Amino acid sequence: MGDLFVWLISFFIIISTIVIIIFQLMALADLEFDYINPYDSSSRINKVILPEYITEGVLCLFFLVTGHWCMSLLCVPYLYYNVRLYTRKQHLVDVTEIFNMLSWEKKQRLFKLGYLIALLFLSIFWMILTALEDGDYD
Repeated sequence: MGDLFVWLISFFIIISTIVIIIFQLMALADLEFDYINPYDSSSRINKVILPEYITEGVLCLFFLVTGHWCMSLLCVPYLYYNVRLYTRKQHLVDVTEIFNMLSWEKKQRLFKLGYLIALLFLSIFWMILTALEDGDYD
């Protein structure tokens, strides 16, 4: 039964990270369609960059602590990419370059979204499998 709660917690952590990425994509789309100015868009995105990195780090550490090594290893590339951006000080969106980098920023976040959706499906799969296995022993 404890394993089921682990998958349920990981499900909600992944969903929260997906919501953060979708928020960033919405801010970029608003900028692209000229609904908001570059300063507002970049400040909205920059406010949620560190929470995104932290939730991904917590997810990877959570899988590591609970003994789900494969899922932890699947989280490592995304975590490495975030750490690399942070250490190189490239994690924030620059107000002056946001229009030049708009396509790259959208592609980057769409890739992150696809990666997180794959992790979400794996987490749902393992959650269902664990629930079915727990039901067999009752």
